[in-house]
Amino acid sequence: MARERSRQSSAEPSEMSPLLSDAGSSSHGGASNAPVAQPTSGLHRSLSARQVQMIAISGTIGTGLFLGTGKSLAEGGPASILIAYALVGFIVYVTLLLLGEMATQYPVAGSFNAYATRFFSPSYGFALSWNYWFNDAVSMAGDLTAAQLVLQFWGVERGWIASLVFWVFLVGTNSINVRAYGELEYWLSLLKVLTVIVFIILGILVNVGVNTDHHYIGGHNWHIPEAPFVGGFGGFAKVFVTASFAYGGTESLGITAGETKNPSKNMPRVVKFVFWRIILFYVLSILIIGLNVPWDYPNLSNRSTTTSPFTIVFQQAGSSAAASFMNTVVLTSVLSAGNHALFAGTRVLYGLATATPRQAPPIFAWSTKQGIPLPALLLTSSISALCFGASFVGSGELWGWLQNIVGVSNQLAWLSIGLASWRFRRAWQQQGRALTELKFHSRWTRHWAPGFVIVAVCFLIIVQGWSSVIPHFVAVDFVSMYVEIFIMITMYVAYMLLRRPDPVEPTRPGADTGEREAPIRRRVWYSDLVDTKTVDLTRDEYEEEEEDKHDDDKREQRLGSGRWRLLWRLWYLVV
Repeated sequence: MARERSRQSSAEPSEMSPLLSDAGSSSHGGASNAPVAQPTSGLHRSLSARQVQMIAISGTIGTGLFLGTGKSLAEGGPASILIAYALVGFIVYVTLLLLGEMATQYPVAGSFNAYATRFFSPSYGFALSWNYWFNDAVSMAGDLTAAQLVLQFWGVERGWIASLVFWVFLVGTNSINVRAYGELEYWLSLLKVLTVIVFIILGILVNVGVNTDHHYIGGHNWHIPEAPFVGGFGGFAKVFVTASFAYGGTESLGITAGETKNPSKNMPRVVKFVFWRIILFYVLSILIIGLNVPWDYPNLSNRSTTTSPFTIVFQQAGSSAAASFMNTVVLTSVLSAGNHALFAGTRVLYGLATATPRQAPPIFAWSTKQGIPLPALLLTSSISALCFGASFVGSGELWGWLQNIVGVSNQLAWLSIGLASWRFRRAWQQQGRALTELKFHSRWTRHWAPGFVIVAVCFLIIVQGWSSVIPHFVAVDFVSMYVEIFIMITMYVAYMLLRRPDPVEPTRPGADTGEREAPIRRRVWYSDLVDTKTVDLTRDEYEEEEEDKHDDDKREQRLGSGRWRLLWRLWYLVV
């Protein structure tokens, strides 16, 4: 059945934002018709497929892998870290399949925040959007704090100066244009990918005897005292939140959909490769870390410092220069992660300011001629001042707290993607459209994926705080684990109460006398859950432009025939 579809163009920024707050028609009325805040220029579709692919990799390989695995190993042991990271990785992959399904159909600014608003609840979408903006802002603070930890390898005492320099560099780069962000992310990510591959090869050699002690390690570190499960179930459960921190950022690849060329083709390509990246970069790397690095390695993770297991393995190979190089790569990964968090947080705040009704001050909808939401960028980056608190509580401890906060916030984002997908699929089918009509759809997740993500993430959130309650209640750990949940619930309830519909004064039967009944009392509570039977499914659906079709034809021509087709296949596979 033919349906009218709205065309989205980067030249008209006002068309990119309505999805963020479009709730369709709920059981208690449609969304407000308040005017949209008009940005000066709007976002630009300037990210190439090459850059988007690397942005997705950057979300997978970051500070959590290079540095956070040391904390996880020290707290849970080699078996706990391997099982927990594999389980969370599978949950993340299924979640990204659901996100890719929606982002391909509706590639707009705001991503999963927009989908939660449109298909689940405007109040929930409001709370989620602000929560995720805070997550990105705190992530940048965490990355700058991590930079201080990495610099301790070289004996740098005043790490806050380096953090300040990195802050200025990242803000300056993101102030130029989106291509500058994409290009910086591409090359930093390429360096990380090559380093992980070298690490896997070197780690295997170290394990079989190519190390400073010239002895076969094998599975010895799985049998030392308290290993392989350090701290029992509490230690195992605690790894979930650090694993969630490590995988955080993968879901924000949907945020780039609003600035991606030909998203209907490029977004599915990105999502499909995430599984192999998880297997290669996380599962293999963590297996090698658990085999080569004992969980009780000195200064692996404590109040004042955290050491990267990657650097330790390079040291075991017997080369101080190689260890310094690895530590340099870890430092660049910190920059890359901070760059990624700043970009995503800026776009989330921009989406809030361009929503209908507006959910952030209109100043944050202003953007430069180059498509940079400068006020949103400056506010997001200002939160990173938290990193300078490291000198008071210890860099290692502060980074642990920030890890917990960001990890739980990531889990709330994954939960929200599951909720939005559940309601989106239900609306799609209730309005007579088959799932096969979607531009991108994973058949093997058709019947169970949204429910699985919702249940699995709820399980993680509940279980991971085990060690903060049993056997002794640790207030600081408990707050860092669950403060995000309480804040989000408060914002959700407050926004819903503030947006309650005003009471109506109905006319009595035969009211020609002009008499009216007393006003109805305003209800204390109401639900703004979106009505899936009436929500608009055609607005913001993307249609390929002529430039997109030209790029597709060029790609098919390169891959289809000619003497260089094998090289082109290898090129597209790599980039």
